[in-house]
Amino acid sequence: MSGEFNLIDKYFVGRQNQRKDVHLAAGDDCALVKAPANVQIAISTDTLVAGTHFLPHANPAWVAHKALASNISDLAAMGATPAWVSFALTMPEADEEWLAPFCDAFFELADYFGIQLIGGDTTKGPLSLTLTVQGFVPEGKALTRSGAKVGDWVYVTGNLGDAKAGLDVILDETLRSRIGADELEKAHYLST
Repeated sequence: MSGEFNLIDKYFVGRQNQRKDVHLAAGDDCALVKAPANVQIAISTDTLVAGTHFLPHANPAWVAHKALASNISDLAAMGATPAWVSFALTMPEADEEWLAPFCDAFFELADYFGIQLIGGDTTKGPLSLTLTVQGFVPEGKALTRSGAKVGDWVYVTGNLGDAKAGLDVILDETLRSRIGADELEKAHYLST
């Protein structure tokens, strides 16, 4: 991507909170972090591809929220506290009108959860985002799927089905005129 380092400096370096456990972050060849004692590091990676996971004309702030929140949700499901994120962005061209609201929303959510961007990559190609979020879970305390037992409680947030209904609204223009369509579309991108 042309001007990769200018792009990184403008939109990614120095915008996020600074964690004390990060010794070297975005802007170098790799990050250096220190995990506290008696924890395991939980790691979740997701890729979102335009045209598959979101429409290319989708609100970039909503895409940022969806990308980061889905990874945070994976950590929370295992009882982990998020700490760091790496982010790889592929775009056809550097689009500042898309990047500015995307990064504003991305860092707002990252700051809310105390997550620091520690690295990533930018490349030229079809629009896609790959995020890897790392966090901590007390050693031996991860909540795994295999650890679930009959009688355990399952908790959910939000209205079940709203994100799927929002996707239906996005994919079927005939549903756009229905009451609540805008809220359902928003639920698709802003679900956690």
